[in-house]
Amino acid sequence: MGGAKRGSLTHPALAARVVYQARPLSQQIGHALSGPFALTRFLGHLEMPMMSLDATIKAQGERLFARMCQQPRGFFSKRGIYDRLMEWSMRDPAFKTQLFRFVDVLPSLNSGAEIVRHLREYLDAQARVLHPWLASGLRTASVAPALSAWLIKEQMGTMARRFVAGKDASDLLRRYRSNLRDGMTTTVDLLGEAVVSEAEAEAFLARNLEMLETLSKAFPEGSKPGDLNLSVKISALSPEIDPQDPERSLEALKIRLRPILRRAAASGAFINFDMESYRLKDLTLALFKSVLEEPEFRSGPAAGIALQAYLRDCEADLLDLIRWTREQERKIGVRLVKGAYWDYESITARQKHWPVPVWESKPESDACFEALSLLLLENIDTVEPAFASHNVRSVAHAIAQAERLGIAPGAYEFQALYGMADDLKRALIEEGFRVREYCPVGELLPGMAYLVRRLLENTSNEGFLRAWDRGEAEIDELLRDPRDRLVQPPPRPTSSPSARDRFINAPNTDFTRPEARMRFRKALAAIDSGRGKHHPLVIGGQRRPGSGAVPSANPARPKEILGTWSRATPADAEAAVKAARLAQPTWEATPQEDRSAILERAASLMEEKRFELAALEVREAGKPWGEADADVSEAIDFCRFYATQMRRRVPALTQNTPGEWNLQLYKPRGVGVVIAPWNFPLAILCGMSVAPLVAGNTVIMKPAEQTSLVAAAFMEILEAAGVPAGVANLLTGMGEEVGALLVEHPQVDFIAFTGSRAVGTQIWEKAGRTLPGQASLKKVVCEMGGKNPLIIDDSADLDEAIPAALHSAFGYSGQKCSALSRLIVLDGIYDRFVSRFVAGAASVPVGDPGEPGTVISPVIDEEAQLRILSVIERGKKEAQILFQGEAPAAGYFVPPTIFGNVKPGSFLEREEIFGPVVAVIRAATLTEAFAIANDTPYALTAGVFSRTPSTLERARREILAGNLYLNRGITGALVERQPFGGFKMSGGGTQAGGQGYLDNFLIPRVITENIVRRGFAE
Repeated sequence: MGGAKRGSLTHPALAARVVYQARPLSQQIGHALSGPFALTRFLGHLEMPMMSLDATIKAQGERLFARMCQQPRGFFSKRGIYDRLMEWSMRDPAFKTQLFRFVDVLPSLNSGAEIVRHLREYLDAQARVLHPWLASGLRTASVAPALSAWLIKEQMGTMARRFVAGKDASDLLRRYRSNLRDGMTTTVDLLGEAVVSEAEAEAFLARNLEMLETLSKAFPEGSKPGDLNLSVKISALSPEIDPQDPERSLEALKIRLRPILRRAAASGAFINFDMESYRLKDLTLALFKSVLEEPEFRSGPAAGIALQAYLRDCEADLLDLIRWTREQERKIGVRLVKGAYWDYESITARQKHWPVPVWESKPESDACFEALSLLLLENIDTVEPAFASHNVRSVAHAIAQAERLGIAPGAYEFQALYGMADDLKRALIEEGFRVREYCPVGELLPGMAYLVRRLLENTSNEGFLRAWDRGEAEIDELLRDPRDRLVQPPPRPTSSPSARDRFINAPNTDFTRPEARMRFRKALAAIDSGRGKHHPLVIGGQRRPGSGAVPSANPARPKEILGTWSRATPADAEAAVKAARLAQPTWEATPQEDRSAILERAASLMEEKRFELAALEVREAGKPWGEADADVSEAIDFCRFYATQMRRRVPALTQNTPGEWNLQLYKPRGVGVVIAPWNFPLAILCGMSVAPLVAGNTVIMKPAEQTSLVAAAFMEILEAAGVPAGVANLLTGMGEEVGALLVEHPQVDFIAFTGSRAVGTQIWEKAGRTLPGQASLKKVVCEMGGKNPLIIDDSADLDEAIPAALHSAFGYSGQKCSALSRLIVLDGIYDRFVSRFVAGAASVPVGDPGEPGTVISPVIDEEAQLRILSVIERGKKEAQILFQGEAPAAGYFVPPTIFGNVKPGSFLEREEIFGPVVAVIRAATLTEAFAIANDTPYALTAGVFSRTPSTLERARREILAGNLYLNRGITGALVERQPFGGFKMSGGGTQAGGQGYLDNFLIPRVITENIVRRGFAE
């Protein structure tokens, strides 16, 4: 093989990298290449003729296939229920989705009737089409539900046991001994990933320590160091994991990781750090390096880490690890996998408009796996590779490259999952290679989540195992170089006139990235260093002093004055109305395209100042990092969305009628007053202002007193974008002094308000009066509060429901009109949900919003603090406090509080609190839960967590809310995607960020012309 001798390294490990690094992997397999995968051979391969290497890979693969053919075929060789279901799943994607959803919900169903009901709801429609056997089974289930449910659970348990090695250490020990007899070693993975409380994390730690202890005592004499091999997922080590706050997260993780490493060092075990979602990738790598650099663990235990080849930055991570091992003079294991969360990563990135972190085709992932396999082998003096793949081509490539480099088979190993690729495992053992089986161990509930991932893998259209086991591809095709299967995507379309009509949400900042955190800290420092500036009124383009300067304070540190703003007088309000009225005709005559362009310039300016604006919100509004950043994104979205929508409001014929011409067009309403809240100080002020502006109206902006500095920054952006003098006017001041005057002013044509129910209903009433000199009826766009429910039913996925409920209730201290304030939990799951929810609340970080991990920040001011604290005291008289957290002594903090045994109709259940207070209500039935949810004066947001299709359908029909969220948190609406607004006492039925919102600020007109002249038409 190119002159290399097996068993000896023929070149220094790093020397080859000098050649290999000539082209980064991203260039070698990326889409930026000029031709269809123009550089399709990795430079490291060029030490030997390419045809020789390809021939070697093919020959090795054919040998493995020959041995595999001597074994029983894998998944689809038997005709049991599993194989039938898998074949039907691959035949019909709709059936596959419903089946996997049923498998997911099954462990939470306790009665036979519930199991049968869910089976019918998920599969009945598909059963009649797919197979009479399944339809017959469903009919039988209805007749004998208890027996059928038992059989279903047994069958699904059998499916789970196909991929889960057992429940505990004793089961794993039996598997270990069986593997040892078959010539394989074992690594154990304790199922149970995300934890929501310290108690759950402690339980997971105890399970790991017990597993190490039990196995180390039971291992036979002569076991090699590292034979006891444990894989650990960091998400189960602590509920305080936040990649946005890596320093705090690392400390919390190390507290539970150190005991595992100590026990492993004492027992000679190998600890492998598993890799999970991309969100946790950098944190996992940082934890691995950081903890092993501690003096206690510099010399042991033996450790390794998994890397996912489907990630675009996997090469950079591996190179960094190799550098680190050489600096530390420590050898580590690297388990190279393809990756198991491809769909999740792709969907999540596209939802957030972030770069997709994974290669977007399987050949790209396979090619990356091969490139990184070579890199591992070239550095085998400092890393011990473990190639975890069920793909024979990937395995054969690693073997061929190892032979080319003269590396003995014992220097690396292959890994495969328990229950999968058994024929490949046996073939590799027979070929003389090291094989390790990855054995998940745990209970049925987490086992089902793991099972669904395996089912997705086994039924994937591009999956190797499916192609092999079902004979969907010839061996030559299965051994084909993945780079030969790469397809160059079509060129991106060039910009066209219609491109400006497409709206795309602005992506939030990804604070898991170190560079983003660094930039944001600099922005916070700049706000701190620039304190003390005064911000005057802006009326008709002129700066006015008002009646004096009012300080704006940091609610986390009230003695810290950020700056001052001018207090408007009634005379200032009159001047603002006059300036707006004077500017309106010229602005209305401004071409619509020019008005839209100004909004888009404002959006671009906000993007440029994103960190500065968000940092100001952190300091003045007390918003945590992510909340403040999202507020800026929403303001950007409002500008671009309304600019796009206005372009579509062009005069148009209503009907194509012979002899008659009917044209509908729109006229702006005139002068408006925008009264904005403090909780979304940029987004709501911006949205309520730019929508009427782009429609040709002029506005007077009256922001909340508490966030007047944010409003001043927005006014500067409007001016810089080109909004003419008088078109937008900033009137900072007290609501009782200028707000009421503006609402009742006869020269004001509309009011856009967001705030409390008390103020909103007053505005609605006062605006309805017609005063002398008033030319038109006033339009009121009124968005008020909510008493928002979240229903948890017996089939809910608590691992998803609890984090979503915690974030919805306590994010930004519950100071959102959409925040969760009522948790309605069904009897069957009440105790389990509430105990986990309460325990999870104790781990929600409370503190200064200037720190990246903060979730519960101060409330806006002392008045709000005292009001909420008084509500809590009142609540103690009518309900039981289940949890009350700690709150910093300084600042306007309120401790997060959870009340239980809250009665329907009580003060806690009906009145809006606008703080970190949650009422938990027990419901006997789903009908009762829906009735409680609707029994409120409000109808803003609501949510349901359920895995029962009929429950979700009922929720769509019956729950009264402007925004209903199913199986997700109830906060965080995005412009256009989730237009936001409520009805009843939550608002007038308008929805901001929706296609109809602009109509509130336009008057429709229709012009009809008879075009028949003396018997002929134009």
